[in-house]
Amino acid sequence: MRIGVMVGSDRDRARSDRLSGLLTDGVAAEAAGFTSFWFPQVPGYLDAMTAVALIGQATTTIELGTAVVPIQTRHPMILAQQALTTQAACGGRFALGIGASHDWIINGQLGLSYDRPVGEVRDNLDVLSAAFAGPGTVDVENRTFCVHSPVDVTDIRPPAVLLAALGPTMLRIAGETADGTILWMADERAIGDHVVPRITKAAEAAGRPAPRVVAGVPVAVCAPDEVDAARRRASELLGHAHFSPNYVRLLEHGDADDVGDTMAAGDESTVLARLRRYRDAGVTDLAARVVPFGADDDIRRASGDRTRAFLASIAPEL
Repeated sequence: MRIGVMVGSDRDRARSDRLSGLLTDGVAAEAAGFTSFWFPQVPGYLDAMTAVALIGQATTTIELGTAVVPIQTRHPMILAQQALTTQAACGGRFALGIGASHDWIINGQLGLSYDRPVGEVRDNLDVLSAAFAGPGTVDVENRTFCVHSPVDVTDIRPPAVLLAALGPTMLRIAGETADGTILWMADERAIGDHVVPRITKAAEAAGRPAPRVVAGVPVAVCAPDEVDAARRRASELLGHAHFSPNYVRLLEHGDADDVGDTMAAGDESTVLARLRRYRDAGVTDLAARVVPFGADDDIRRASGDRTRAFLASIAPEL
């Protein structure tokens, strides 16, 4: 299992420092030896692919990925152009994570239709696959798109495409047409019993390589008597599954009720043991979301540093 890190919106940073701080985080992740660095498209925050392209110019070896970009917010040809440009900026180290997002974002915030998200994902992937086969002309007509357009961005290989696939149909699509999946709010049982068998079966049936399973997992190295508080902190910051029925259905396949229950928290041996369980469930890439924990800024900063240092130290072992 490869060990990477996932970061999110850092609203504790001044707006003037957010982009430069994110670039610093990416450079630091590479220097620490992490294999990948994942950044989500958060509503109202920094644009993920723009930020990743800039990090690509400041790094040389680490994989850089979006986790994830909603497909409804960009026409797939525009998404393909931006993804290929980002791939060029990253020197071939970009992984395009995409997904159908959630009704409360797509319809509630943006006023766009969320009537057939699975169909839109499939239709978008038709166009993306054709665009990534270029340079050349993209000719795709399906239920959503009628595309007859050139693509001439770069000769570099296309980015890996990872689909946020939570339900059976999306997992089948991911196995058949993408390079893997990116998960959030999935515990070991949900991954081992639900995700991995379905996506692997679909990939095998389509004659595709074994899919990547990238799991976003909150992590906090802390004292044993702080574990429950750390889990509550993670759920407060990163959870609220009840907003997203897609996550609720995924949680039903495992033993977790919210993101805090998926967390690897405790002393170093406890965290290592849980991460090994994720590995044994079939996770190929850990995207560790470090959750700093403590009573004040200095303690939280030290907590985050301790967790990141521990994760970097165990990367060869996992």
